[in-house]
Amino acid sequence: MSVSIVLVDDHAILREGLRLLLERQGDMKIAGEACDGREALEVVARVHPDVVLMDVSMPNLNGIGATADILRVQPGVHVLALSAHADRRFVKAMLSAGARGYVLKDTVGDNLIQAIHTVMAGNVYLSPKVAGLVVEGFTDLWGDDAGPGPGGAQAQRGGFASLTVREKELLQLLAEGKSNKQAAAVLHLSVKTVDARRRSIMDKLGVSGMAEMTKIAIREGLTCVDF
Repeated sequence: MSVSIVLVDDHAILREGLRLLLERQGDMKIAGEACDGREALEVVARVHPDVVLMDVSMPNLNGIGATADILRVQPGVHVLALSAHADRRFVKAMLSAGARGYVLKDTVGDNLIQAIHTVMAGNVYLSPKVAGLVVEGFTDLWGDDAGPGPGGAQAQRGGFASLTVREKELLQLLAEGKSNKQAAAVLHLSVKTVDARRRSIMDKLGVSGMAEMTKIAIREGLTCVDF
C-alpha cells in the first residue's frame, strides 16, 4: 500500500524536486501540495495523508503553527519537518508541535526516503546534524548552568512563551507587514478582536511598537520576513 504524502513549501521548484524524487519510489504517492501553512491545513483536511513534509519557515502561517493545528484535528498524521535551518530553536519548536522528524534540506536526497519510512514505522527521524543539536540540548540541561545565559535572556523569552497559539499566528502576520484589517481577514476575525489580541501581545512581550514585535518574531523563528 502506498504512503500518501502532502508537500508543503513556499518554493514551487523545491516541491517539484521532491515530487520527482518521491514518485520514483514504488510505495509513495503525492496526494497534494501547499505553498504555506494555512493552505496546508485545507489540503490535509481534504486528502487525509499519511505523511506531511512540512517546511518550517513560510509566510502567513509557518510550519510550527501549521503542524500543531493539523495534529489537533488529525493526530494520526506523521509530520516530517523540512528546513534549511539547523537551529535548535526550530528543531525544538517543531518537535514540541508534534513533528515526528526533522530533515535538513541540503541532505534531502540522501535522507528523505529513510526519514519517511522511519516515521511511518512509528519512530522519530533526525538528520545527523540535527541529532547533534538535540544531544547538546540535553547535555546543557545536565550542566552546572541550567539557564540559557546570564542576565535577562530567559526573562526576555518568558513573554513570548506566554503567547497563545492564536497570538503567535497574529504576531507572524503583523511581523510580515499585514495590517490589522488584513490580518483579521486571514484569521476570520473581527478587526476589534485583532486589535485586542495585538494589545495583549504587546503587553506580554513588554514592547511598545511594531519594530520590537518584528524583532521578537524573527528571533523566535515565527518568520524570516524575507521569504
